Amino acid sequence: MKTLSQKSTRHKVRSTKTYLSLSFIFYFLFSFSQEIQKDTTKTTELKEVMVSSVRAKGQNPITHSNVSVKEISPRNLGQDIPVLLQYLPSVVTTTDAGNGVGYTYMRVRGSDGSRINVTLNGVPFNDSESQGTFFVNLPDFASSLESVQLQRGVGTSTNGAGAFGASLNMQTKSFQEKAYAEVSNSVGSFGTRKHTLAFGTGLHNHFEMNARISNIVSEGFIDRASSNMFGYFFNANYITEKSQIKFLAFGGKEKTYQAWYGIEDVDKLENDRTFNPAGMYTDEFGNVQFYDNETDNYWQNHFQLHWTEKWSENWISNAALHYTIGKGYFEQYKEDETLADYDLPDFGGNSISDLVRKRWLDNDFFGTTFSLNYKTLKTDFLFGGAANRYLGKHFGEVIWTQYYVPNANTYYDNFGNKDDINFYTKASYNIINKLNLFTDLQYRMVFYEATSVKFSDVNDTFRFFNPKAGLSYQLNNKNSFYGYFGIANKEPRRDDYENGSVKPERLLDYELGWKYNSKKLKVNANAFYMNYKDQLVLTGALNDVGSPVFTNSGKSYRVGLEVESSIVITKQLILNPNVTVSQNKNQDFYFQRDGILQNLGDTDIAFSPNLILGNRLTFIPINNFQISVLSKFVSEQYMGNIDSEKSKLDAYFVSDLNINYEWKLNKTIKSIVFSGLVNNIFDLEYESNGYFYTYDDTWSGPTPTTIEGTGYYPQAGINFLVGASLNF
Repeated sequence: MKTLSQKSTRHKVRSTKTYLSLSFIFYFLFSFSQEIQKDTTKTTELKEVMVSSVRAKGQNPITHSNVSVKEISPRNLGQDIPVLLQYLPSVVTTTDAGNGVGYTYMRVRGSDGSRINVTLNGVPFNDSESQGTFFVNLPDFASSLESVQLQRGVGTSTNGAGAFGASLNMQTKSFQEKAYAEVSNSVGSFGTRKHTLAFGTGLHNHFEMNARISNIVSEGFIDRASSNMFGYFFNANYITEKSQIKFLAFGGKEKTYQAWYGIEDVDKLENDRTFNPAGMYTDEFGNVQFYDNETDNYWQNHFQLHWTEKWSENWISNAALHYTIGKGYFEQYKEDETLADYDLPDFGGNSISDLVRKRWLDNDFFGTTFSLNYKTLKTDFLFGGAANRYLGKHFGEVIWTQYYVPNANTYYDNFGNKDDINFYTKASYNIINKLNLFTDLQYRMVFYEATSVKFSDVNDTFRFFNPKAGLSYQLNNKNSFYGYFGIANKEPRRDDYENGSVKPERLLDYELGWKYNSKKLKVNANAFYMNYKDQLVLTGALNDVGSPVFTNSGKSYRVGLEVESSIVITKQLILNPNVTVSQNKNQDFYFQRDGILQNLGDTDIAFSPNLILGNRLTFIPINNFQISVLSKFVSEQYMGNIDSEKSKLDAYFVSDLNINYEWKLNKTIKSIVFSGLVNNIFDLEYESNGYFYTYDDTWSGPTPTTIEGTGYYPQAGINFLVGASLNF
């Protein structure tokens, strides 16, 4: 919670008994023993389709990257999901605290998190009003993942807010046939620690359960940018040859010291890179102080119930119910506030006072998703959809003033309610042996009601038709080609209403790709052209609670080339480079400068670098031992849309070193996995994010003068994380 808007097989089982005994220190001494007995029932694993409805399949003409848990786990030492995915094509990440713990964000093709559709097992994760994604509310969620797919561009129809840059589909762990237990601990720079306990019962009489609890703490690279996060995951499965019923409960609680204001003072950026202005005030003696509880506090719990049924060899269905509940606040020290603005009385003639306020979000999100799949050798047809409701309460209270402590003061009390209904059909048909036709039609309805202290009451309805189509051609065993066209529409966010930008957006996405697949070389290359109408682009500025401000830009486009590859140089040496070259432009962009509305012509879209390079070099000298060097280059980018030289964010090139060794032991302790991660091995001083603002100075003379300002988010220099996992 950050802003007001966020306030808003088949498998054979033999009869065996396994006794596990495990002792470890996990804040306290804990030991248990477990007897697991598996019967001789022969069971056939039902292929999971929870996320197949929103994922691209191999033959689909969709630009995407698949990431398995094996690729993530060597670096899963406490940093958040965006940081773990930062080496994928067209991905740029940043963190408030500077070290990848706490609030972390990602952009894909220049589009921020509010424009990246995220689903968890096909269930929407984006906040309904802000449309943002806050992985800080799911600490250590990577430890419960089975696979991830990142679709770039419009992609396939999915549930939740429209995808204007990408879709991130995450699937959690499925059932595990064998019982297991895992204890993981890691420590590192800036007082960072992660402790994880996970276990599973194994499949027994068609039932299986697995669970995880985690705690992550860090002081952060930035001053006082501390994090203390607790996360949990529980999964219960009932499995037969034709059915799977899955219940999931997961979530977390976080307390983070605010670090989302960056540094505006260039001198401090150069000489005091860890400076954090959050909570700063001047006491009665003129001394600069920092409020010690300028924190963000939020908890969120997710509940999902999935039923998958295989009706015949051709028909399979999935239905899900979900419920998410979240509540929290951020606390702020405010200097010299007018008491009347908070519905508070004067004190002895004093109408101005320092005070401490809390801004709350209390929300519920619930609904259903469903899909029905018919599949033959030549045809793959799917009908699906979702109906979801969001109920959000926004309110604020003053808990202290310098003169008195108020009694139950609520100075604003608003709401935001949203209904989101969509239906889609997807069809994949082999026209001839090598040519496949893909179509995808979605109809989406959005009903939004809201009140606020900043805008008039809202009661808007949006109806969107989002068609998509493409062709895939398999030239031979190694080469295939695809073409794709998709249309996406997207409604404004709550903050956009506050900023006066209330037009829905429209995107036409064209993709043309080539895939090459041989034993030693894999290449995925695609050209894209994304043509926008009324795109909400980041202005670079922040609002009064540190959230980015957007504005409708009229016409704009993104055009580029992405190449992702895997090169097996030898059995021990593997190279995985990727590159994105792009141009991102507003067309005929209007801006008021020096009191005059001017047409600036074509300008660069904010936070859209023209060149992004990624690479992973992996060396495997012996079995179970892996050394990887991961590198990322991001070219210079503008933090605003007016091509001001002051708004430039410098290019940066960072590299990380990752070492992973698995020591296999015996039947009781199966293995110990040692992991090490050195981030930013060349100790580069760089900023991965910032903001840019302008305002007209009307006091300096008869003609207004446009003043420009910037802020930056420094990232940590060289730092490390080391960990060990015991697997039972």
